[in-house]
Amino acid sequence: MSTDLRLCRSLLFLPASNPRAIAKARELQADMIILDLEDAVKDADKAMAREAAAAATKEGFGGRPTAIRVNPVGSRYYGEDVVAVRHSSADYVVLPKTESTKQASDTAWLMGKPVLTMIESPRGVIEAAAIAPASRGLIAGTNDLSASMGVPPDAGRGGLAYALQRIVLAARAAGVPVFDGVHNALEATDALAAECEEGRLYGFDGKSVIHPNQIQTVNRVFAPSEAELERAQKLVAAATGGAERHDGRMIETLHVDQARALIAKARA
Repeated sequence: MSTDLRLCRSLLFLPASNPRAIAKARELQADMIILDLEDAVKDADKAMAREAAAAATKEGFGGRPTAIRVNPVGSRYYGEDVVAVRHSSADYVVLPKTESTKQASDTAWLMGKPVLTMIESPRGVIEAAAIAPASRGLIAGTNDLSASMGVPPDAGRGGLAYALQRIVLAARAAGVPVFDGVHNALEATDALAAECEEGRLYGFDGKSVIHPNQIQTVNRVFAPSEAELERAQKLVAAATGGAERHDGRMIETLHVDQARALIAKARA
């Protein structure tokens, strides 16, 4: 799969044990599909979910990148997940609760797939800079991270600010994409839009979603607006190289590169 994951705005997590959700996902506008074998699947349904995930990846999702989220390293389900994912047509494997480079690199080797690592614990945040180079991208697991940090339920994301910024910094230092965690309310609310705006300001490329109702809002906020696109196009057209004045401010090569990246995302 040659898709530049930095162009993905919405990553839809859905239970691999739910055939209706899998079928519906093919009609949705999520940029990436992640078939979940972990938290969304009951223990009694794990085996069935593995088979369903492998079958779904073979059928595909209209050319969009697909991934399978396995159970954590050390879980009693991990070994069977290895076999299922290795023989699937998934483009990526999502590894939850990653806390070391070894976990990421071993998973990539065992499953024969590039790995997207989820940072969901204090240890994971501390090790994120080491984990990122062994990953094809980072995903913030905000629910588990909040719980493991002792952030009170429904307290908002203020207590996660430092952790989220460290995850973004780790990804940027390694040159890999990075995605914000889920919003727990299932409707497309003002709170969801505000959280997306916050995530974009932190530097996230996109956001995980857990319900179809969230996709449109996430896609809209993480896509460049018409005004942003117009400013970027004017900047690129005006630039002649080196430091120069444009629209009342100084610009240089890095601003031109940023503008071109924004235009590429808008076109994608």
